Amino acid sequence: MIRFHKNGWMAILFLIIIALAYPNQVLAKTTTTSKAHKASRRAKTHEKAEKSQASQTTSGGLQCDAQSAVLMDGLTGQVLYEQKPDLRIAPASFVKIMTLYVVLDAIRAGQMKLDDMVTVSEKAWKRTYKTDSSSMFLKVGERVKVDDLLKGVAIASGNDACIALAEHLAGSEEAFVSKMNEKAKLLGLKDSQFRNPDGMPAEGQYTTAMDMATLAKRYIEDHPEALFYHSTVEFEYNGIHQENRNTLLQKNIGVDGLKTGHVEEAGYHLAATAKRDGQRMIAVVMGCDKMRKRGPEAQKLLEYGFKNFSTVEAVKKGATFGPVKVRRGKLNQVVLVAAEGGWVTVGKGKENSVSAVPQLPPSVVAPVQKGQVVAKVSVQNEGKVVKEVNLLASSDVEKSLIPPWPILLGILCGLVIVVGFGLWWVRRPKTKKFL
Repeated sequence: MIRFHKNGWMAILFLIIIALAYPNQVLAKTTTTSKAHKASRRAKTHEKAEKSQASQTTSGGLQCDAQSAVLMDGLTGQVLYEQKPDLRIAPASFVKIMTLYVVLDAIRAGQMKLDDMVTVSEKAWKRTYKTDSSSMFLKVGERVKVDDLLKGVAIASGNDACIALAEHLAGSEEAFVSKMNEKAKLLGLKDSQFRNPDGMPAEGQYTTAMDMATLAKRYIEDHPEALFYHSTVEFEYNGIHQENRNTLLQKNIGVDGLKTGHVEEAGYHLAATAKRDGQRMIAVVMGCDKMRKRGPEAQKLLEYGFKNFSTVEAVKKGATFGPVKVRRGKLNQVVLVAAEGGWVTVGKGKENSVSAVPQLPPSVVAPVQKGQVVAKVSVQNEGKVVKEVNLLASSDVEKSLIPPWPILLGILCGLVIVVGFGLWWVRRPKTKKFL
């Protein structure tokens, strides 16, 4: 009976030691189930909110005298006005935004430099020879800096400069066009197809106002330095002075880009972007029947956006959160930083409806790598999740070689029990054997 009680207490002590040493494993199933349920619920809420945001297009009776038009918040990507946004139209010189995008990507990747010298081919020269198409007025065999060609495309809309850049980067116009279409797929441009780098009329070449607004947003985000070229109002090369056809640049209303376009079959286009007081709007009008209309129509959309909407920065990129406790690490905590900004578009006067709610875990287990996603911040508008921002570890935390205290305690208890049992065994009274 005494031995039974002793064995029972030893079994209970052993179970307690296991529970102390491995609390995570004991509670893992319950915790995992709970977290999975919460994550699923957050994902559904987030999805519903995104659909709600995407469907909100407040026009207030606004009309645009163009075949197609889109107004987009340049920071959040929310569409604030649309008019036949998915109508496929010949893009004209809108194509040159993608041309510049691909070239600037290559410069950033080190494939070419701004001061590289480009030799003008006969094909590039012939592109505008004896035509009324836009030209930088390059000459066959002339050597021109990449930087000058970028200006020739962005400011003077030179078709010859487009071909010269395309051939220099990809070896041929056709190979460059393949790069353009690959980029379009990466950006999610579902209704755009490019056939050349300059936008000259070509069978099967088309885009939409929605795709152009999306392209403009990503282009500005990835290459803000491009606005230096697009905002320049005049350009001179080979003694020929040319002005930027984007007349909104000269109106002092915050416009700093982006591109005009025109072909007979489609009409007159303008993709305009402006920045005021931390806000950026992108207006795309396509298919105006007169050149003088595209500027005022784009301006009307921009003014509507700035006067009726606010862009709220709920989370700043690089903002710190935490710290979060680190278990089994050489450091006992780690600070988290926001991977990106959390912007929300709301109607004027509703700025206070936006909030940021951090979703921090109680702790994380080492090792932790710098830049590792540890948590999220839910950006909410009127209580609905509209965006989630990843929170990254700001530093590395290596795994500690010293076991955590529950394991040490378990080991110590085990040693005490073993020693105690050993002493008991040695000192136990010897049973006398009766014959």
